[in-house]
Amino acid sequence: MANSTPNAGAGKRALIFLGPPGAGKGTQAKEVAKHFTVPHLSTGDMFREHVGQGTELGRKAKPIMDRGELVPDEIVLGMVEERIARADCANGCVFDGFPRTIGQAEKLDEMLARRGFGTLVVHIAVAYDALVRRLTGRRSCKTCGEIYNIYDRPPKVEGRCDKDGGELIHRADDREDVIRERLASYDRQTKPLIEYYRSRSSLRDVDGGAAMDAVFRSVMDVVQVR
Repeated sequence: MANSTPNAGAGKRALIFLGPPGAGKGTQAKEVAKHFTVPHLSTGDMFREHVGQGTELGRKAKPIMDRGELVPDEIVLGMVEERIARADCANGCVFDGFPRTIGQAEKLDEMLARRGFGTLVVHIAVAYDALVRRLTGRRSCKTCGEIYNIYDRPPKVEGRCDKDGGELIHRADDREDVIRERLASYDRQTKPLIEYYRSRSSLRDVDGGAAMDAVFRSVMDVVQVR
């Protein structure tokens, strides 16, 4: 695999964000993609697009998704390969929440190498107690989806979105017992990716325990062109 370093150019590079639930990797991935004007890629968006457009991959994925089952790697990787082949990825892209397993990572490595992409992996690390606090305190607007936190980023009016006044809801999967199981699942399945990429010298650790702006500055320190 052709690895990139923090001093390499932002173009023709795939940035991969890893981190446990609640680490803020999605927020940071979107901000970095915006900064470099490259696509922010998530498999959830790919699934919705292919199903919505009725593509062959979408038709294969839909009944599996409807049953609440995991979509097989063959289909997921097909969607990823189709996506990175588009013209808007010519200068790079940012992956959010993918890959999830070493098997997916190995196949993604092959895809990216074939297209001449360098790879840099940003691992956002946060202590688990802090993650539990973040996630149990999370509230989202029922109307626009804006995210708040009753501890660290409360709305101006309790229970109401600052943007549109929509009701703020506490997701069922943000209960503490569910969160701890999600973190345990992450440890079992996704955390091995950290060592996989670290062994290839393509991983950089970022302390995700700070405020969002401070984390972004730390992220940019490892991905920014110097």
